[in-house]
Amino acid sequence: MPQLVLVHPQIPPNTGNIARTCAATGTELHLVAPLGFEISDRYLKRAGLDYWQYVNLHYHESLDSFKNYYLERGGRWVGFSVKGESNYIEYQFQADDWLLFGSETTGLPPAVLSACHARVYIPMAQTGVRSLNLSVSVAVGLFEARRQLGYLRV
Repeated sequence: MPQLVLVHPQIPPNTGNIARTCAATGTELHLVAPLGFEISDRYLKRAGLDYWQYVNLHYHESLDSFKNYYLERGGRWVGFSVKGESNYIEYQFQADDWLLFGSETTGLPPAVLSACHARVYIPMAQTGVRSLNLSVSVAVGLFEARRQLGYLRV
């Protein structure tokens, strides 16, 4: 099953909402520091409601520690970015993919984007809109990967 990675998230309610999505889908969630909040942040906990016990959460102190963890498990890095080359709908997801999302303000760091096996984007009809909310983007990308892989059937 694909795993979800948030690289340097900044806004606690977004991460809490994403954690709730991960709890509902059984998706592992990886947070890569530095974070823009403390893990104990009340807004983070409030957004995740009482679902934190269902989240398979991994905290990584740095990009290097995350890379080492990833190398042990294998798979592909799929970076979601407005700078992506492929429409996420047209991309063929695999069960061992790592779906990477950057911070709300800067997106994925250039070094992470260049290390990705693929860079995908979510198309938007209005050119004046720079991006979607992080928790919305995560849900859109995760559910498309799950749909392609047949994980939507309960």
